[in-house]
Amino acid sequence: MAIQKGDFIKLNYTGKFEDGRIFDTTDEELAKKEDIFNPHGLYGGDVVIVGAGHTIEGLDEDLEGKEAGYSGTVSIPPEKAFGPINSKFIETVSITKLQDRNVHPGMPVELEGRRGVVSRVIGRRVTIDFNSPLAGKTVTYEYTIEKLLEVDVEKVQGLLALYTGIRDMEVEIADGVAKINVPTGLTFNQRWLMAKNRVASEIFKYAGLKEVQLIEKLTAESEAPAPAEPEAEAEPAAEEESSEPQE
Repeated sequence: MAIQKGDFIKLNYTGKFEDGRIFDTTDEELAKKEDIFNPHGLYGGDVVIVGAGHTIEGLDEDLEGKEAGYSGTVSIPPEKAFGPINSKFIETVSITKLQDRNVHPGMPVELEGRRGVVSRVIGRRVTIDFNSPLAGKTVTYEYTIEKLLEVDVEKVQGLLALYTGIRDMEVEIADGVAKINVPTGLTFNQRWLMAKNRVASEIFKYAGLKEVQLIEKLTAESEAPAPAEPEAEAEPAAEEESSEPQE
């Protein structure tokens, strides 16, 4: 069966620059070998919804029409990858604004909370490129569509893993209602607080469910966990939170 927009698939991939350098992969061993391993990352394949913007545009488009088990390679230009270089993000400032004034081209710097790379130094003036390191680059993705997900529980679990980095969260589905048992520590995670409404919206739109209940269970033995991210502020969580689709 050909993959269509709205399908849930499990996808393994490796992204490379034109010179062959690897910048992203779902293969844990390869990530370690290439020194790009993220200890907080989730390896072994991502569950994505085709056409939902879960991958870059060029890869997303290439998935359509393929079948489960397909392996291939696609070359993607900047405008359908990570965008062209934007001149608005290239600034020239006085060297006095930098903490380390012994700067040179190629040196990473941080200014006013933004991270960039020094591209030129002339006298006491420094040009800094705040564009993403991936901007303006043609990239290649080698990928395999591992499977087409058919079971609603697997779809919801995969979507949750994509947004939280936690696999196999406890999910029950009956009569169009998904009950998701949320790990206590996730309540304090800023990423989750910002993403949970989008997760619910995508479940309604692509999985065809009518209600999502986010349930946090506490017991007398439970300990209040430290925030998962320093910037996240702990907020009281209701025992059961229900999200329903908007008309």
